[in-house]
Amino acid sequence: MGKCEAGSVSLDRPLKLWSLILDSVRCGGGGFQRKKSGDRKGSEKLSELLKQPEWWEGDEDVRRKEESLQCLKNVARKLQVEETMLEGAVDVRRLTKDDPGARTTLALLGAIPPLVSLLDDGDLCFRSRIAAMYALLNLAIGNDANKAAIVKAGAVDNMVKLSESGESSVVEAAVANFLGLSALDSNKPIIGCSGAIPLLVEALKSNQAQAQQDSLRALYNLSIAPSNIAAMAGTDLIPFLFTKIGEMEMSERILSILGNLASASEGRKRISQVADAFPILMDVFNWIDSPICQEKSSYILMVMAHKSYTDRQTMIEAGIVSALLELTLLGSTLAQKRASRMLESFKGKGSASAPLSAYSAASDAEEGRMAMEMSQERMAVKQLVQQSLHSNMNRMVKRANLPHDFVPSQHLRSLTASSTSKSLPF
Repeated sequence: MGKCEAGSVSLDRPLKLWSLILDSVRCGGGGFQRKKSGDRKGSEKLSELLKQPEWWEGDEDVRRKEESLQCLKNVARKLQVEETMLEGAVDVRRLTKDDPGARTTLALLGAIPPLVSLLDDGDLCFRSRIAAMYALLNLAIGNDANKAAIVKAGAVDNMVKLSESGESSVVEAAVANFLGLSALDSNKPIIGCSGAIPLLVEALKSNQAQAQQDSLRALYNLSIAPSNIAAMAGTDLIPFLFTKIGEMEMSERILSILGNLASASEGRKRISQVADAFPILMDVFNWIDSPICQEKSSYILMVMAHKSYTDRQTMIEAGIVSALLELTLLGSTLAQKRASRMLESFKGKGSASAPLSAYSAASDAEEGRMAMEMSQERMAVKQLVQQSLHSNMNRMVKRANLPHDFVPSQHLRSLTASSTSKSLPF
């Protein structure tokens, strides 16, 4: 067939017409069977509905519309015949690259099921599978209905199986598809339980730049669904993310993923098992030119401290009080608020009520032991606060290039005698 250009076919019809279209087109993936020759008879009712002119269209617009529709129908027919399926997949990829209308119309014409079947046919050539994967990728762009239909037709499982070969071009195409498909909330749990998460983690660790970026974004999408957190924590994703936090082009999204994972107990447990996890997150506080990263890091630490007494103790031993005090001076507005809230919690207020409620359910002996530990913790915090105020003032003096014999005012000296953050002048 000669080269054709498919313009957007307008489908803004009343709901009654849409119901007729959907009744006349069978897009389900389960009943597709490839034909050896000939073509499948299309729906005359669908053709007539798509050809109906809009009130603003002139004769020339109607003519172009009919030509465009005929072109798309010819492509859909190619996908029904084994000998022309590869050509049809290539045409779908080309015609849907920049045309939202073509994506909708080809889906209505039944293009998705045969493309998905191409991924599961061992008799077809490698090129056919790659063409089908990129055709599905383009069909899903900006079209939630197509995203849902592609996943429902079984494309995710087929892509995971194909990627097990380790072929870089297949993995890259699959990762790109998972990125687009995972943007739809209803697809997130399905993709998460398909085996795609380990594949995405391996792609993230690869040396393919595009696959790295796509997999990181796809993993962020999947981390939004609580049902995926256990599967993500079960891989080596979290330790690997901590090794990449210093890479600024990835850090913001990495911290977003860790923030989502920290919302579940499995994620928090895995984070706390990473060596130097808390010092690494505290180092982010010094990124004055990246307030969003400061805010995300402080959120992760705040959630971890709120949920676990052990994690709070580990943070204190790592010097978090000093880091939080500095954050209240130099951080963004939101980071300052979170830092102040964490300081309050370390002094037995706010989130400390969570462990206290757990004490009441323990034995009397256990209550006494834990209460003593809490008392010791508060004393340690008080000493750290007093020491940190002086050290922070010295650090601020050096940054401001003030004389080394600078002496804090009497007001600032008086602050060191207090252990409550409410006495801070900010």
